[in-house]
Amino acid sequence: MRAGTSKAVFFAAASLPTNTEQRDRLLLKVMGSPDPYGRQLNGMGGGLSSVSKVCIIGPSAAPECDIDYTFAQVDVERAVVDYTGNCGNCAAGVGVFAIEEALVPTTDGITVVRAVNTNTRTRMNISVQVRDGKVPVEGSVALAGVAGTGAPIYVEFLSPAGSVTGALLPTGSALDDIAGIPVSLVDATIPMVFVRALDIGADVTATPDAIDADHELMANLARLRTRGARLMQIPSSNAVPKIALVGPPLPFVGLDGAAHGSDASHLTVRVLSMGRCHRAIPITSAMCLAVAAQLDSGVVRASLDGKPPDEVTIAHPSGVSTVGVSVSRDPTLSVASVSVLRTARRLMEGFVLV
Repeated sequence: MRAGTSKAVFFAAASLPTNTEQRDRLLLKVMGSPDPYGRQLNGMGGGLSSVSKVCIIGPSAAPECDIDYTFAQVDVERAVVDYTGNCGNCAAGVGVFAIEEALVPTTDGITVVRAVNTNTRTRMNISVQVRDGKVPVEGSVALAGVAGTGAPIYVEFLSPAGSVTGALLPTGSALDDIAGIPVSLVDATIPMVFVRALDIGADVTATPDAIDADHELMANLARLRTRGARLMQIPSSNAVPKIALVGPPLPFVGLDGAAHGSDASHLTVRVLSMGRCHRAIPITSAMCLAVAAQLDSGVVRASLDGKPPDEVTIAHPSGVSTVGVSVSRDPTLSVASVSVLRTARRLMEGFVLV
């Protein structure tokens, strides 16, 4: 399925081995990893983190949820299947899959699929259109980074703070220092290390290829990410935490050639995922960024001009995305939910040979 700006192979949980080691060996074969050439030519992957994903879906034992959703990030070049994070883009596909596989009862109009991500124990409400018992594919919603349009799917993460670390601010502060560089370490839907591009001499409007080719910058960001993980007291995997370059709204040209003015967004960002600059933005990273913008201090707030909005627009390499944030500030910041509008569709179904 294509879900948001990601693509993943979806499995019913009952179709896979219950033994984790056996399951991981199978998933690596399915995706074509490890591949030292970085193409995953011998499997279903596409050589980028955003298209080397697996979603495992099954009924949930939790009374407040309909389904369990396990997310696996499959490394392209190494024999690694990472379960430490979550994928907000794939969550849109989770809702569609649950309906199409008859895992939940449906209602014409809007069916809300109540899911829990087993990686982070984050609960989600996924609102999907249903017509005559089926999920429509065609619609008018366009996503930056996805060709064409689709039917709207609303993905809402409930109480997303502390997804891995147990706290919105794992160090207790919105601003930390790593080797003289100010950073913000925030955990909302996923742990993130935020650093201002200005503070490390980087261009936050640079293309992903240009960032990947800047070996000094990439090495510096890798060091910051690893040390940030230590400060957050979590193991550093390739998937978690992610690190983002943050800047103010700036004019830029998207990967599709479209020009965007500085008035198109509240923030500009470039996110590294699995050691490479993401071609759009991981939705969990966008959600965490939108939450970080609500803090009274920190590097994200410093890049924001004026009062933090309830809907944060984020400029990324493929265009602009919007994240809704519901917070209370009595007495301290509490995050009720974050939400995004996505689209998804099933691309193929049947058997994959391993």
